[in-house]
Amino acid sequence: METVILIVHVLLAVAVIALILLQQGKGAEAGASFGAGASQTVFGSTGSGNFLSRMTAVVAAGIFATSFVLAVYAKNKAESIGDAGIPSAEVIESKAAADAAAAQEPQLPALEGSKPAGAEAPAESDIPQAN
Repeated sequence: METVILIVHVLLAVAVIALILLQQGKGAEAGASFGAGASQTVFGSTGSGNFLSRMTAVVAAGIFATSFVLAVYAKNKAESIGDAGIPSAEVIESKAAADAAAAQEPQLPALEGSKPAGAEAPAESDIPQAN
């Protein structure tokens, strides 16, 4: 349902942009008074001002309504994540114990006659000299 409302919201946003771009500015009415062809428009001699203005208001009200519904969905989703998303102290402690157990490596027995790495420094003769 949230996806459908989001799609309607985007379509309404595109519609309001188109309606605003279709409207003429206030200066365009001055040319109509001198016979600029306003009587030959689809909307009649009064022009499309009232129709486009009302349609813009209706689409803007639709955007407001869908924005409100999407905000309610977001609030409900945040509350449900907040309730389930914050772990309790027991969960945190058990996770820490599991991490500590995973960090400890099993102790392997040493092979006979071998020395642990880094137990003895290399002899001077083993280090290459720069010429």
